[in-house]
Amino acid sequence: MNIIAKNVLVLAPHTDDGELGAGGFISKLIEQGAAVTYVAFSTAEESVPDHLPKDILKTEVKAATANLGIKPENLIIYNYQVRKLNYSRQEILENLIQIRRKSKFDLVLMPSLKDIHQDHATIAQEGLRAFKGTTILGYELIWNNLSFDTTSFVKLEERNIKAKYNALQCYSSQSGRDYMSKEFIYSLAKTRGVQIGAEYAESYEVIRWVID
Repeated sequence: MNIIAKNVLVLAPHTDDGELGAGGFISKLIEQGAAVTYVAFSTAEESVPDHLPKDILKTEVKAATANLGIKPENLIIYNYQVRKLNYSRQEILENLIQIRRKSKFDLVLMPSLKDIHQDHATIAQEGLRAFKGTTILGYELIWNNLSFDTTSFVKLEERNIKAKYNALQCYSSQSGRDYMSKEFIYSLAKTRGVQIGAEYAESYEVIRWVID
């Protein structure tokens, strides 16, 4: 088995973005023994429906990441206001630099630089500033990408896609969204697999590639 990376950082602007963009890859990395740290910058309390607890996404991301096999101590949750991360660029950059100083990561997964959501764009830009000396792959969230460079693929097994789907099921507050459906998750993985002659895959944009 080829070990892709040993110490991986996942940057999620909002809870669930990391699982949506890279859940299958995270599953595969953990299977291979990698340490995975997951950072969520907003729990989107302002967007939670009135009938639900405001902190429900904090509860859900804990369950989802645990479901994927990420250790509780490797989950970092910030409480920046949804859709206003760009107002806190410097503070976010300082958060990222502190995280970088505590551990030497060999792979960072974050939103694509072509992601048009304002929060996603902020995390992608500040993530690149903080980790420009590290290999960085941008994950796709096709509803936010006007274009996407499929310059890297990760072959996945059905169990990895199942793990991704099961993790996303922890987000009951988001269950009505089309991109949370089993049909969408499996069909996108199948589509990316077809592109490289595999059963399933996820595609990533190569932002930075550092070879030791």
